[in-house]
Amino acid sequence: MRDELFSMDTKQELTDPDPVRRAQITSKLPLPKRFYKIAAVAEREGQFAVELDGRGVKTPARQNLLLPTHAAAQIIADEFTAQEKEIDPSSMPATRLANTAIDGIVNDPQAVLEDVLRFASSDMLCYRAGSPERLVQRQTDAWDPIIDWAATALNARFVLAEGVMHVEQPREALGAFGVHLGAFTDPFAIAALHTITTLTGSAILALAVAKGEVTGDEAWQLAHLEEDWTAEQWGVDAEAAARRAVREREMAAAVKILEAVSA
Repeated sequence: MRDELFSMDTKQELTDPDPVRRAQITSKLPLPKRFYKIAAVAEREGQFAVELDGRGVKTPARQNLLLPTHAAAQIIADEFTAQEKEIDPSSMPATRLANTAIDGIVNDPQAVLEDVLRFASSDMLCYRAGSPERLVQRQTDAWDPIIDWAATALNARFVLAEGVMHVEQPREALGAFGVHLGAFTDPFAIAALHTITTLTGSAILALAVAKGEVTGDEAWQLAHLEEDWTAEQWGVDAEAAARRAVREREMAAAVKILEAVSA
């Protein structure tokens, strides 16, 4: 019976904080055969384990795959259940996120939160198009409410810029934003926050999702406003759409884990 799905040689790659890079790497690895009949959740000393035919799963670093809530563990168990003849990590974003949390974040959560804060210093929502007018207006209508929310709810007043030239954000804004980030201590929530941030390009959107200001689906649409505008003008690129679909599944899994550990 196998309780470890990946070798130690792949530990660093499978816990890479970039979810897209993880998917790219795991897609090149030999896929292990499905060796179990039933994936289920079992309580272990106040935590919840994912078990395959009664045996606990381990992370790439051989840590026990334990989640803080039954709902979070069930998400991962469902991913194992959905596997067919082979176990394909690229189709298991919640499992990979949990591995990242256990193997890569538990011992140094502050480093990951600081990375999220760095995104906030050049947040996508702060950089606006100069033209055409309809795109400018669409960004204003969609993004300004989130910027206003950050100012009122977080006391983080971000500066907007036109174009791609970097604008220095006020130290006070980043400090206030960092205080709210620092309230997150659960490694799975931090992993989810980081994933949402990297996928959307916006730490502000990630925190808005975490605090219930917007849903994951709303954040995804807001993050792709300019991309959708381009598709409306020139049509959809099939390869880009396929890559986006993969990233959207990663996003959905991160939001589900975030909600499950925050309930």
